[in-house]
Amino acid sequence: MKTITIEGQLRTGFGKTATRQLRSQEMVPGVIYGGAKEISFYAPAAAFKNFVYTPSFQVAEVKVGDNTYRTILKDLQFDKVNDSLTHIDLLELVEDKKVVADIPLKFVGTSKGVKDGGKLITKMKSLKVKTYPKYLKEQIEVSIDDLDLNGNIRVEDVKVDHYEILNSPRIPIASVVLTRQLKQEEATAAPAAGAAAPAAAPAAAAAAPAAKAKK
Repeated sequence: MKTITIEGQLRTGFGKTATRQLRSQEMVPGVIYGGAKEISFYAPAAAFKNFVYTPSFQVAEVKVGDNTYRTILKDLQFDKVNDSLTHIDLLELVEDKKVVADIPLKFVGTSKGVKDGGKLITKMKSLKVKTYPKYLKEQIEVSIDDLDLNGNIRVEDVKVDHYEILNSPRIPIASVVLTRQLKQEEATAAPAAGAAAPAAAPAAAAAAPAAKAKK
């Protein structure tokens, strides 16, 4: 799994004034939770760029003083005006302690429904899981080979060893829907099939007088 390194400093000043001063220096304050104690630190905003602005799941090794903390993302706060990062919460990985993480989904294979002309719609980009740090990985692979036209893959269909999936089990994560062209083809085919039945009626009506004439 991809790991990035962040060089941080212990926070010694707290409160609004100290926080504003840090941000004016393009520093981002943060807290590391989950370990023996909470660690309040700060680091340059640029140091978080490749960790925050990416869809990938990554581990951040945060060096603060003489210690290095292996962490994952817990929460973020952004400025409401310029959308810059203003605060970050990290979760320390402790080997014998389960963590909750959002793991991205990767859909693999080719859907049967897509082969038949449908369109694949992905409805979720990640799943929230609970597991031990040693089982964390960059993504969860989900096969769509058996996904038929108008079919769904739901959360409950995803099985991963050592993972407790916390999302509601019935939520669809991917589906194959009719494209506009398929809908038009079906709409055209339906009247054509129905037109054969009325055509048989005149033939039956013509047969009736002939039967009477024989009597």
